[in-house]
Amino acid sequence: MSITATRFGELLGFEDRGVTRLDKTIEPMDDYVVEHLRLRIGDEEVRGILTRPGAASGPLPAILYGHSHGGGYAIGARELLDGREYLVGPLGPVFARAGYVTLCIDMPIFGERATVSESAASKALLWYGKSLFGQMLSDHAAALTYLAGRDDVDAARIGAFGLSMGCVLSYWLAALDKRIAAVAHLCCFADFRTMIELGAHDGHGIYLTVPGLLKEADGGSIASLIAPRPQLICVGEADHLSPPEAVARALEELRPAYADAPHMLEFISEPGVGHQETPTMRAAVLAFFARHLG
Repeated sequence: MSITATRFGELLGFEDRGVTRLDKTIEPMDDYVVEHLRLRIGDEEVRGILTRPGAASGPLPAILYGHSHGGGYAIGARELLDGREYLVGPLGPVFARAGYVTLCIDMPIFGERATVSESAASKALLWYGKSLFGQMLSDHAAALTYLAGRDDVDAARIGAFGLSMGCVLSYWLAALDKRIAAVAHLCCFADFRTMIELGAHDGHGIYLTVPGLLKEADGGSIASLIAPRPQLICVGEADHLSPPEAVARALEELRPAYADAPHMLEFISEPGVGHQETPTMRAAVLAFFARHLG
């Protein structure tokens, strides 16, 4: 099974949205800086949170951070600063201290945009043959445009990172947009056809339902669009949201895309680990970005 990036975007209902910065408030910390941003994406005002080194001079490498779901609708972009129970700790300060400019925005229905339920937003879009995840990816791409246009960012060295929903945001956007030079994604890489066979698909929110997608693509073929750009995949073997059988099938479909550059595809699978980041994954992510963006 194979698909082009153009066709993938069509199935998602992907839209090229303009972005402008409306406001910025700077919050200096001990050894890094937080910027609280107001962005105009399309016709909507969206909160963004950015962390950056306190003293380093640009242009710097950058990371587009996709926040997770976890039922934390009120959290959104605050995950960058506050972390989540399934993260080793907040990554915004960690990335800043490692020399990266990192941006996270509220996805639709999360953070300051949690004004309508996931069910209501998804159902309305599905009636029009669109998906909520397609809208999320359109906004995520607009955030990438803003990040790439900053004076302190080297647009040729932008990576993407995310766990769970943020995992899919990151590697699906990397499949669509070659501006992402390297992507590290955790705990949601899988073959959805296998997940349906196993009954594991129902653990994911309706936001991720894309009409007709599985007739033309799945996790492995989507990730194949990233090749030969560097890709790090981390999974836990006890993760019921990404069962090992589904991960194995997706990986089998992905590996041929890296046949000419196998060193660009890295895979970490941890026994006994559920839907969570581990210290091993954290260390691998930092080493991966240091090699490919540093």
